[in-house]
Amino acid sequence: MRPFILADNQDITREGVWSLLQQAHLADVVTWATSRKELLNELKRYPDAVVVLDYTLFDFSDVNEIVNIKGGHSRSSWLLFSDELGEQFLRQVLFSPQTFNIVMKHNSRQDIFVALENTSQDKEYLCELAKQVAQSNIPVMAVPDLLTVSEKEVLYQIALGKTTKEIAYDKNLSFHTVNAHRKNIFRKLEVNNVHEAIKYALRAGIINVAEYCI
Repeated sequence: MRPFILADNQDITREGVWSLLQQAHLADVVTWATSRKELLNELKRYPDAVVVLDYTLFDFSDVNEIVNIKGGHSRSSWLLFSDELGEQFLRQVLFSPQTFNIVMKHNSRQDIFVALENTSQDKEYLCELAKQVAQSNIPVMAVPDLLTVSEKEVLYQIALGKTTKEIAYDKNLSFHTVNAHRKNIFRKLEVNNVHEAIKYALRAGIINVAEYCI
């Protein structure tokens, strides 16, 4: 069993989650954190912990901060557990390069249990609200059209998870041509990796969230 860190400033919530974890035999080590500093200290002690976080009650400056902390603790798994999370926040989390599970405090006891269990097993869990946001259309960015039609198509295929070799085969193009498109895409977008390119593709409407999540 993996250790759990309950990062929540509500005593009743921590006690409730702790009780559920004990009843379900999901954890033999449960520790608490009530601030960013305490959470980082607990992650040092338990680098493979499951973090159950109420972002709205914590002292994070923005979404990027939790994304960066999660990225720096790759062995940990995170479940966001709050009363209310805005659509913009959910979009930023869902489109980030890190993986977060999401459940709401008003969800059923069974839903919360499944979310805790899945997170402890490194399986995906999104509540209905998060699923709706993930499946909704993303507005096209008001940015210059930087890519050619061919480059957009290659970026679309990249976002679907295809390799350069697979794209070349599917589109009846040479490996060299697809690789050249890929290099041009990264150069024009001024990005350094696939995650950043895909985030652009999502925001620009080159691929929609439902296709990417599938």
